[in-house]
Amino acid sequence: MNILDYIQVHRSRFIDEWASLIRIPSVSCQPEHKDDMLRCANRWCELLLASGCQHAEVMPSQGNPFVYAEYTPATLSSATKTVLVYAHYDVMPAEPLELWQSNPWEPEVRDGRLYARGADDDKGQAMIQAKAFEYMVHEGLMNCRVKFIFEGEEEIGSPSLEAFISEHRELLKSDIILVSDTSMIGKDTPSLTTGLRGLAYWQIEVTGANRDLHSGHFGGAVKNPLNALCEMLAKVVDENGRITIPHFYDRVLPIPQAERDMIAQIPFSDEAYKQAIDIDDVFGEVGYSTLERNSCRPSFDICGMWGGYTGEGSKTVLPSKAYAKVSCRLVANQDHEDISRSFVDYIQSIAPKGVRVQVTPMHGGQGYVCPIDIPAYQAAEKGFEIAFGKRPLAARRGGSIPIISSFEQILGVKTILMGFGLEANAIHSPNESMDLEVWEKGIVAVTEFYRHYAKN
Repeated sequence: MNILDYIQVHRSRFIDEWASLIRIPSVSCQPEHKDDMLRCANRWCELLLASGCQHAEVMPSQGNPFVYAEYTPATLSSATKTVLVYAHYDVMPAEPLELWQSNPWEPEVRDGRLYARGADDDKGQAMIQAKAFEYMVHEGLMNCRVKFIFEGEEEIGSPSLEAFISEHRELLKSDIILVSDTSMIGKDTPSLTTGLRGLAYWQIEVTGANRDLHSGHFGGAVKNPLNALCEMLAKVVDENGRITIPHFYDRVLPIPQAERDMIAQIPFSDEAYKQAIDIDDVFGEVGYSTLERNSCRPSFDICGMWGGYTGEGSKTVLPSKAYAKVSCRLVANQDHEDISRSFVDYIQSIAPKGVRVQVTPMHGGQGYVCPIDIPAYQAAEKGFEIAFGKRPLAARRGGSIPIISSFEQILGVKTILMGFGLEANAIHSPNESMDLEVWEKGIVAVTEFYRHYAKN
Protein backbone atom coordinates (compact mmCIF):
# COMPACT_ATOMS: atom_id res chain seq x y z
CA MET A 1 0.00 0.00 0.00
CA ASN A 2 1.40 3.43 -0.85
CA ILE A 3 1.71 6.10 1.81
CA LEU A 4 -1.24 8.23 0.63
CA ASP A 5 -3.59 5.24 0.74
CA TYR A 6 -2.24 4.21 4.12
CA ILE A 7 -2.95 7.67 5.54
CA GLN A 8 -6.52 7.65 4.22
CA VAL A 9 -7.25 4.15 5.54
CA HIS A 10 -5.90 4.98 9.01
CA ARG A 11 -6.70 8.71 9.15
CA SER A 12 -9.43 8.43 11.79
CA ARG A 13 -7.21 6.32 14.06
CA PHE A 14 -4.26 8.67 13.57
CA ILE A 15 -6.34 11.65 14.71
CA ASP A 16 -7.82 9.71 17.65
CA GLU A 17 -4.31 8.82 18.85
CA TRP A 18 -3.18 12.42 18.38
CA ALA A 19 -6.21 13.56 20.39
CA SER A 20 -5.41 11.13 23.20
CA LEU A 21 -2.13 13.00 23.74
CA ILE A 22 -3.70 16.44 23.53
CA ARG A 23 -6.29 15.58 26.19
CA ILE A 24 -3.43 15.23 28.67
CA PRO A 25 -2.56 18.79 29.86
CA SER A 26 1.19 18.24 30.00
CA VAL A 27 2.10 21.80 31.01
CA SER A 28 5.68 21.61 32.25
CA CYS A 29 5.84 25.06 33.83
CA GLN A 30 2.93 24.44 36.22
CA PRO A 31 3.69 22.09 39.15
CA GLU A 32 0.06 20.99 39.42
CA HIS A 33 0.51 19.10 36.13
CA LYS A 34 3.38 16.91 37.30
CA ASP A 35 1.22 13.77 37.22
CA ASP A 36 0.05 14.72 33.73
CA MET A 37 3.66 14.75 32.56
CA LEU A 38 4.05 11.10 33.55
CA ARG A 39 0.69 10.21 32.01
CA CYS A 40 1.71 11.77 28.72
CA ALA A 41 5.08 10.00 28.74
CA ASN A 42 3.37 6.66 29.34
CA ARG A 43 0.89 7.34 26.56
CA TRP A 44 3.73 8.04 24.13
CA CYS A 45 5.32 4.72 25.09
CA GLU A 46 2.07 2.94 24.21
CA LEU A 47 1.81 4.73 20.87
CA LEU A 48 5.43 4.12 19.86
CA LEU A 49 5.14 0.42 20.65
CA ALA A 50 1.92 0.23 18.64
CA SER A 51 3.67 2.03 15.77
CA GLY A 52 6.32 -0.67 15.51
CA CYS A 53 9.04 -0.02 18.09
CA GLN A 54 10.40 -3.19 19.65
CA HIS A 55 11.16 -1.44 22.93
CA ALA A 56 9.87 1.66 24.71
CA GLU A 57 10.27 2.91 28.25
CA VAL A 58 9.82 5.93 30.47
CA MET A 59 13.19 6.96 31.84
CA PRO A 60 13.66 9.14 34.94
CA SER A 61 15.65 12.38 34.91
CA GLN A 62 16.38 15.24 37.27
CA GLY A 63 13.00 16.68 36.23
CA ASN A 64 10.20 15.31 34.08
CA PRO A 65 10.71 11.83 32.62
CA PHE A 66 12.01 11.03 29.15
CA VAL A 67 10.48 8.62 26.67
CA TYR A 68 12.94 6.34 24.89
CA ALA A 69 12.01 3.85 22.19
CA GLU A 70 13.88 2.00 19.47
CA TYR A 71 13.48 -0.12 16.37
CA THR A 72 16.12 -2.31 14.75
CA PRO A 73 15.49 -3.76 11.27
CA ALA A 74 15.77 -7.53 10.83
CA THR A 75 18.69 -7.08 8.45
CA LEU A 76 21.34 -5.08 10.25
CA SER A 77 24.81 -4.32 8.92
CA SER A 78 27.62 -1.87 9.49
CA ALA A 79 26.12 0.22 6.69
CA THR A 80 22.73 0.57 8.41
CA LYS A 81 22.18 4.15 9.39
CA THR A 82 20.73 5.13 12.77
CA VAL A 83 18.25 7.99 13.03
CA LEU A 84 17.49 9.58 16.40
CA VAL A 85 14.08 11.27 16.43
CA TYR A 86 13.71 14.03 19.02
CA ALA A 87 10.44 15.65 20.11
CA HIS A 88 8.89 17.08 23.26
CA TYR A 89 5.60 16.18 24.88
CA ASP A 90 5.25 19.21 27.16
CA VAL A 91 3.18 22.20 26.10
CA MET A 92 2.65 25.82 27.04
CA PRO A 93 -0.22 26.83 29.36
CA ALA A 94 -3.54 27.37 27.57
CA GLU A 95 -4.39 30.61 29.37
CA PRO A 96 -6.09 32.97 28.70
CA LEU A 97 -8.87 30.42 28.31
CA GLU A 98 -11.51 33.00 27.42
CA LEU A 99 -9.76 33.67 24.11
CA TRP A 100 -10.14 30.09 22.88
CA GLN A 101 -13.02 29.33 20.53
CA SER A 102 -13.07 25.72 21.77
CA ASN A 103 -11.74 23.73 24.72
CA PRO A 104 -7.91 23.73 24.37
CA TRP A 105 -7.73 20.22 25.88
CA GLU A 106 -10.45 18.74 23.65
CA PRO A 107 -9.35 18.74 20.00
CA GLU A 108 -11.83 20.14 17.51
CA VAL A 109 -11.58 19.88 13.74
CA ARG A 110 -12.99 22.80 11.76
CA ASP A 111 -12.11 24.43 8.44
CA GLY A 112 -9.47 21.82 7.66
CA ARG A 113 -7.58 22.38 10.91
CA LEU A 114 -7.30 20.64 14.25
CA TYR A 115 -7.52 23.14 17.12
CA ALA A 116 -6.05 22.45 20.57
CA ARG A 117 -3.06 23.23 22.76
CA GLY A 118 -0.21 21.15 21.36
CA ALA A 119 -1.96 20.64 18.01
CA ASP A 120 1.28 21.77 16.39
CA ASP A 121 3.87 22.34 19.14
CA ASP A 122 4.85 19.60 19.48
CA LYS A 123 2.33 16.80 19.72
CA GLY A 124 1.07 17.28 16.18
CA GLN A 125 4.53 17.40 14.66
CA ALA A 126 5.73 14.48 16.79
CA MET A 127 2.79 12.44 15.48
CA ILE A 128 3.99 13.15 11.94
CA GLN A 129 7.23 11.39 12.87
CA ALA A 130 5.46 8.51 14.60
CA LYS A 131 3.05 7.84 11.73
CA ALA A 132 5.71 8.03 9.00
CA PHE A 133 7.74 5.53 11.05
CA GLU A 134 4.65 3.32 11.49
CA TYR A 135 4.03 3.17 7.75
CA MET A 136 7.64 2.28 6.93
CA VAL A 137 7.69 -0.52 9.51
CA HIS A 138 4.21 -1.83 8.70
CA GLU A 139 5.02 -2.07 4.99
CA GLY A 140 8.44 -3.67 5.59
CA LEU A 141 10.28 -0.68 4.10
CA MET A 142 12.28 0.59 7.07
CA ASN A 143 15.98 0.02 6.43
CA CYS A 144 17.24 2.37 9.15
CA ARG A 145 17.65 1.78 12.81
CA VAL A 146 15.42 4.31 14.55
CA LYS A 147 15.58 5.64 18.10
CA PHE A 148 13.11 8.05 19.70
CA ILE A 149 13.85 10.43 22.57
CA PHE A 150 10.96 12.61 23.75
CA GLU A 151 11.38 15.04 26.64
CA GLY A 152 8.95 16.86 28.91
CA GLU A 153 10.80 20.11 29.61
CA GLU A 154 11.43 21.82 26.26
CA GLU A 155 9.03 24.65 27.05
CA ILE A 156 10.97 25.49 30.22
CA GLY A 157 14.41 25.41 28.64
CA SER A 158 15.22 21.66 28.83
CA PRO A 159 17.04 21.89 32.19
CA SER A 160 17.47 18.10 32.50
CA LEU A 161 18.40 17.31 28.91
CA GLU A 162 22.16 17.91 28.84
CA ALA A 163 22.76 15.71 31.88
CA PHE A 164 20.52 13.02 30.41
CA ILE A 165 22.31 13.09 27.05
CA SER A 166 25.73 12.94 28.72
CA GLU A 167 24.67 10.02 30.91
CA HIS A 168 23.16 8.07 28.00
CA ARG A 169 25.62 8.87 25.25
CA GLU A 170 25.88 5.28 24.01
CA LEU A 171 22.13 4.73 24.10
CA LEU A 172 21.54 7.81 21.94
CA LYS A 173 24.40 7.14 19.52
CA SER A 174 23.22 7.86 15.98
CA ASP A 175 24.22 9.12 12.54
CA ILE A 176 21.70 11.95 12.34
CA ILE A 177 19.04 13.53 14.52
CA LEU A 178 15.62 14.25 13.04
CA VAL A 179 13.38 16.93 14.57
CA SER A 180 9.93 18.22 13.64
CA ASP A 181 9.50 21.27 15.86
CA THR A 182 10.01 24.15 13.45
CA SER A 183 7.96 25.87 10.76
CA MET A 184 7.81 26.38 7.01
CA ILE A 185 7.74 29.72 5.23
CA GLY A 186 4.22 29.00 4.00
CA LYS A 187 1.78 26.28 3.03
CA ASP A 188 2.67 26.75 -0.62
CA THR A 189 6.31 27.60 0.10
CA PRO A 190 7.87 24.58 1.81
CA SER A 191 11.19 25.17 3.50
CA LEU A 192 13.79 23.39 5.56
CA THR A 193 15.20 25.16 8.57
CA THR A 194 18.98 25.44 8.26
CA GLY A 195 19.68 27.64 11.26
CA LEU A 196 18.28 28.68 14.62
CA ARG A 197 19.13 31.56 16.87
CA GLY A 198 20.51 31.02 20.35
CA LEU A 199 19.01 32.51 23.49
CA ALA A 200 20.04 34.26 26.69
CA TYR A 201 17.41 35.24 29.28
CA TRP A 202 17.60 37.23 32.51
CA GLN A 203 15.45 38.64 35.30
CA ILE A 204 16.32 42.08 36.64
CA GLU A 205 15.37 43.31 40.11
CA VAL A 206 15.83 46.98 41.00
CA THR A 207 15.47 48.01 44.64
CA GLY A 208 15.12 51.55 45.93
CA ALA A 209 13.79 52.55 49.34
CA ASN A 210 12.89 50.03 52.03
CA ARG A 211 9.17 50.53 51.32
CA ASP A 212 6.80 52.10 48.79
CA LEU A 213 6.92 55.87 49.14
CA HIS A 214 4.30 58.62 48.80
CA SER A 215 5.02 60.28 45.42
CA GLY A 216 4.08 63.69 46.77
CA HIS A 217 6.43 63.52 49.75
CA PHE A 218 9.32 61.80 47.97
CA GLY A 219 8.84 62.31 44.21
CA GLY A 220 11.77 64.22 42.72
CA ALA A 221 13.98 63.57 45.74
CA VAL A 222 14.35 59.77 45.62
CA LYS A 223 15.29 57.57 42.67
CA ASN A 224 12.25 55.63 41.49
CA PRO A 225 13.19 51.97 40.74
CA LEU A 226 10.75 51.80 37.81
CA ASN A 227 12.21 54.96 36.30
CA ALA A 228 15.71 53.59 36.82
CA LEU A 229 14.79 50.29 35.19
CA CYS A 230 13.33 52.05 32.16
CA GLU A 231 16.41 54.26 31.85
CA MET A 232 18.77 51.28 31.88
CA LEU A 233 16.81 49.15 29.42
CA ALA A 234 16.39 52.08 27.03
CA LYS A 235 20.19 52.17 26.68
CA VAL A 236 20.56 48.54 25.57
CA VAL A 237 19.49 49.19 21.96
CA ASP A 238 20.54 52.35 20.11
CA GLU A 239 18.68 54.37 17.49
CA ASN A 240 20.14 52.17 14.72
CA GLY A 241 18.85 48.96 16.26
CA ARG A 242 22.31 47.96 17.46
CA ILE A 243 22.79 46.33 20.85
CA THR A 244 25.16 48.37 23.01
CA ILE A 245 26.54 45.64 25.29
CA PRO A 246 30.36 45.84 25.02
CA HIS A 247 31.87 43.18 22.73
CA PHE A 248 28.38 41.87 21.89
CA TYR A 249 29.14 41.64 18.17
CA ASP A 250 32.71 40.35 18.46
CA ARG A 251 31.77 36.83 17.30
CA VAL A 252 28.84 37.70 15.06
CA LEU A 253 29.71 36.59 11.53
CA PRO A 254 28.50 38.60 8.53
CA ILE A 255 25.72 37.03 6.48
CA PRO A 256 27.33 35.53 3.36
CA GLN A 257 26.16 37.25 0.20
CA ALA A 258 25.00 33.91 -1.23
CA GLU A 259 22.71 33.46 1.76
CA ARG A 260 21.43 37.03 1.49
CA ASP A 261 20.59 36.31 -2.14
CA MET A 262 18.71 33.16 -1.09
CA ILE A 263 16.78 35.06 1.59
CA ALA A 264 15.83 37.65 -1.02
CA GLN A 265 14.12 34.88 -3.02
CA ILE A 266 11.72 34.09 -0.17
CA PRO A 267 8.24 35.41 -0.95
CA PHE A 268 7.79 38.19 1.61
CA SER A 269 6.14 41.58 1.81
CA ASP A 270 6.89 44.11 4.53
CA GLU A 271 3.45 45.62 3.93
CA ALA A 272 1.66 42.30 4.36
CA TYR A 273 3.79 41.56 7.42
CA LYS A 274 2.84 44.87 9.03
CA GLN A 275 -0.81 44.40 8.19
CA ALA A 276 -0.88 40.84 9.59
CA ILE A 277 0.28 41.99 13.03
CA ASP A 278 -1.35 45.44 12.88
CA ILE A 279 1.71 47.71 13.13
CA ASP A 280 2.49 50.83 11.13
CA ASP A 281 6.20 50.18 10.65
CA VAL A 282 8.95 47.63 11.20
CA PHE A 283 12.06 48.27 13.30
CA GLY A 284 15.45 46.68 13.47
CA GLU A 285 19.15 46.87 12.84
CA VAL A 286 19.93 49.33 10.06
CA GLY A 287 21.27 47.73 6.88
CA TYR A 288 19.29 44.50 7.06
CA SER A 289 15.94 43.33 5.72
CA THR A 290 13.13 42.15 8.00
CA LEU A 291 13.83 38.49 7.20
CA GLU A 292 17.53 38.95 7.88
CA ARG A 293 16.83 40.72 11.15
CA ASN A 294 14.54 38.02 12.52
CA SER A 295 16.68 35.04 11.55
CA CYS A 296 20.35 35.89 10.94
CA ARG A 297 20.95 38.84 13.30
CA PRO A 298 20.80 39.05 17.10
CA SER A 299 18.10 40.95 18.96
CA PHE A 300 17.21 42.25 22.44
CA ASP A 301 13.70 42.39 23.89
CA ILE A 302 11.94 43.25 27.13
CA CYS A 303 9.60 40.29 27.68
CA GLY A 304 7.86 41.62 30.77
CA MET A 305 8.07 44.46 33.29
CA TRP A 306 6.26 45.09 36.55
CA GLY A 307 6.32 47.04 39.79
CA GLY A 308 4.28 49.55 41.75
CA TYR A 309 0.52 49.79 41.60
CA THR A 310 -1.34 48.38 38.58
CA GLY A 311 -4.81 47.85 40.01
CA GLU A 312 -7.99 49.76 39.31
CA GLY A 313 -7.92 53.49 40.00
CA SER A 314 -4.80 55.31 41.13
CA LYS A 315 -2.25 55.03 43.88
CA THR A 316 0.48 57.65 43.94
CA VAL A 317 3.57 55.73 45.02
CA LEU A 318 7.22 55.31 44.23
CA PRO A 319 7.57 51.50 44.29
CA SER A 320 10.22 49.96 46.46
CA LYS A 321 11.04 47.42 43.74
CA ALA A 322 10.79 47.06 39.99
CA TYR A 323 11.32 43.98 37.84
CA ALA A 324 11.85 42.99 34.22
CA LYS A 325 12.38 39.81 32.25
CA VAL A 326 14.55 40.36 29.19
CA SER A 327 16.12 38.21 26.51
CA CYS A 328 18.54 38.20 23.61
CA ARG A 329 18.20 36.05 20.53
CA LEU A 330 21.74 35.16 19.48
CA VAL A 331 23.25 33.90 16.25
CA ALA A 332 25.63 31.07 15.47
CA ASN A 333 29.11 31.55 16.95
CA GLN A 334 27.87 33.71 19.84
CA ASP A 335 28.26 31.94 23.17
CA HIS A 336 25.19 32.40 25.34
CA GLU A 337 27.16 32.10 28.58
CA ASP A 338 29.64 34.80 27.50
CA ILE A 339 26.77 37.06 26.45
CA SER A 340 24.96 36.41 29.71
CA ARG A 341 27.98 37.49 31.77
CA SER A 342 28.54 40.55 29.58
CA PHE A 343 24.93 41.65 30.00
CA VAL A 344 25.08 41.32 33.80
CA ASP A 345 28.26 43.40 33.90
CA TYR A 346 26.82 45.99 31.52
CA ILE A 347 23.58 46.53 33.44
CA GLN A 348 25.52 46.85 36.70
CA SER A 349 27.82 49.41 35.06
CA ILE A 350 24.97 51.65 33.92
CA ALA A 351 22.86 51.32 37.07
CA PRO A 352 22.19 54.82 38.49
CA LYS A 353 22.98 55.80 42.05
CA GLY A 354 20.13 55.52 44.50
CA VAL A 355 19.08 51.97 43.56
CA ARG A 356 20.50 48.48 43.90
CA VAL A 357 20.36 46.20 40.86
CA GLN A 358 20.42 42.42 40.75
CA VAL A 359 20.52 40.57 37.42
CA THR A 360 19.76 36.83 37.52
CA PRO A 361 20.62 34.72 34.46
CA MET A 362 17.93 32.22 33.59
CA HIS A 363 17.99 29.70 30.74
CA GLY A 364 19.90 30.00 27.49
CA GLY A 365 21.32 28.06 24.58
CA GLN A 366 23.55 28.18 21.54
CA GLY A 367 22.54 28.90 17.97
CA TYR A 368 22.75 26.25 15.26
CA VAL A 369 23.53 26.05 11.53
CA CYS A 370 22.99 22.91 9.43
CA PRO A 371 25.07 22.29 6.29
CA ILE A 372 22.96 21.65 3.18
CA ASP A 373 25.41 19.32 1.45
CA ILE A 374 25.15 16.31 3.78
CA PRO A 375 23.16 13.19 2.74
CA ALA A 376 20.55 13.56 5.49
CA TYR A 377 19.71 17.12 4.45
CA GLN A 378 19.47 16.05 0.83
CA ALA A 379 17.14 13.18 1.81
CA ALA A 380 14.93 15.62 3.73
CA GLU A 381 14.96 17.98 0.76
CA LYS A 382 13.81 15.14 -1.50
CA GLY A 383 11.07 14.22 0.98
CA PHE A 384 9.68 17.76 0.93
CA GLU A 385 9.89 17.92 -2.85
CA ILE A 386 7.85 14.73 -3.26
CA ALA A 387 5.28 15.66 -0.61
CA PHE A 388 4.74 19.31 -1.55
CA GLY A 389 5.51 19.20 -5.26
CA LYS A 390 8.36 21.67 -5.16
CA ARG A 391 11.89 21.89 -3.83
CA PRO A 392 12.00 23.45 -0.37
CA LEU A 393 13.85 26.67 0.28
CA ALA A 394 16.69 26.61 2.80
CA ALA A 395 15.95 29.19 5.49
CA ARG A 396 17.23 30.14 8.89
CA ARG A 397 14.54 30.77 11.51
CA GLY A 398 14.50 33.27 14.32
CA GLY A 399 13.41 30.95 17.12
CA SER A 400 15.58 28.95 19.48
CA ILE A 401 15.78 25.24 20.29
CA PRO A 402 18.79 25.22 22.64
CA ILE A 403 18.95 21.44 22.80
CA ILE A 404 19.89 21.22 19.11
CA SER A 405 23.32 22.66 19.85
CA SER A 406 23.55 20.44 22.94
CA PHE A 407 23.05 17.36 20.76
CA GLU A 408 25.88 18.47 18.50
CA GLN A 409 28.25 19.34 21.35
CA ILE A 410 27.64 16.15 23.35
CA LEU A 411 26.81 13.54 20.71
CA GLY A 412 28.79 15.03 17.82
CA VAL A 413 25.81 14.65 15.48
CA LYS A 414 24.06 17.11 13.17
CA THR A 415 20.31 17.68 13.29
CA ILE A 416 17.88 17.90 10.36
CA LEU A 417 14.97 20.22 11.13
CA MET A 418 11.98 18.91 9.19
CA GLY A 419 9.35 21.26 10.56
CA PHE A 420 5.78 21.57 9.26
CA GLY A 421 4.39 24.43 11.31
CA LEU A 422 2.83 27.55 9.82
CA GLU A 423 2.59 31.06 11.22
CA ALA A 424 -1.20 30.67 11.13
CA ASN A 425 -0.93 27.76 13.60
CA ALA A 426 -0.54 30.27 16.46
CA ILE A 427 1.70 28.13 18.65
CA HIS A 428 1.91 29.28 22.30
CA SER A 429 -1.23 31.39 21.68
CA PRO A 430 -4.97 30.82 22.08
CA ASN A 431 -6.51 28.78 19.24
CA GLU A 432 -3.34 26.92 18.35
CA SER A 433 -4.01 24.66 15.39
CA MET A 434 -2.53 22.38 12.75
CA ASP A 435 -3.42 22.39 9.07
CA LEU A 436 -4.49 18.80 8.38
CA GLU A 437 -3.42 18.88 4.73
CA VAL A 438 0.07 19.98 5.73
CA TRP A 439 0.09 17.41 8.53
CA GLU A 440 -0.60 14.61 6.06
CA LYS A 441 2.01 15.91 3.61
CA GLY A 442 4.43 15.97 6.53
CA ILE A 443 3.92 12.24 7.01
CA VAL A 444 4.68 11.71 3.33
CA ALA A 445 7.81 13.89 3.53
CA VAL A 446 9.25 12.01 6.51
CA THR A 447 8.45 8.68 4.87
CA GLU A 448 10.41 9.76 1.80
CA PHE A 449 13.26 10.98 4.01
CA TYR A 450 13.72 7.43 5.32
CA ARG A 451 13.62 5.94 1.82
CA HIS A 452 16.25 8.26 0.43
CA TYR A 453 18.46 8.44 3.52
CA ALA A 454 18.76 4.65 3.65
CA LYS A 455 19.79 4.62 -0.04
CA ASN A 456 22.41 7.31 0.44
